[in-house]
Amino acid sequence: MQLNSRQIKLSLGRTVLRLMPLILMGALTLLTFWLVKKNTPPEKSLLERVRLHEPDYTIQNGTLSALNELGITKYRVLGKKVTHYDDDASIDIIIPRMRLFQANKAPVTVKSDTGHLDGDLTILDLVNNAEIFRPAQAATATEPATLRMLAQSSYFKVLINDDIIKTNKPMKLEQGMSVMNSTDGGIFNNVDQSMVLLGQVKGRIERLPRGAQ
Repeated sequence: MQLNSRQIKLSLGRTVLRLMPLILMGALTLLTFWLVKKNTPPEKSLLERVRLHEPDYTIQNGTLSALNELGITKYRVLGKKVTHYDDDASIDIIIPRMRLFQANKAPVTVKSDTGHLDGDLTILDLVNNAEIFRPAQAATATEPATLRMLAQSSYFKVLINDDIIKTNKPMKLEQGMSVMNSTDGGIFNNVDQSMVLLGQVKGRIERLPRGAQ
């Protein structure tokens, strides 16, 4: 039996009509897949997901201490809440307090509302109500007497390896009865326990008591 061209065309037309729903469904499926693929951000690798800046542990009332080459405590950091991050080994601290020790000298304490310690344990940033405090110390055979010292600012940066504490924010310094205010902060050297004030400095300077000279 031979089919003419008209019968073939009619047969193809009926076949296409029967398959049209399937063709439309397939086209819609492909379009949906393409739209989802286009609007979905690339999935991070397992390593990238692990290395997100997220805490891996938290310690309440934590303490971190470091010793010098003689096994004597060089500094100690305490915090009401200590949060460690895996990706860069940095540490956030709530109510941080750090004590710096120098042989034959009064220990210096720095504190603030919040703090951030870098992953190399070399820089401690102290933010909000930051203070440097050194108690008065009587004269010894090798060291002169020192007066109570209190420095206050909104921010201090502790350079741990250099024994330096500095700020570029306005700072108030009390030493004995003397009170000084600097517009551009100052630099405290813990080795010789001296303070250099920066910017415009105003205040009053009181003489040391005769017995403390």
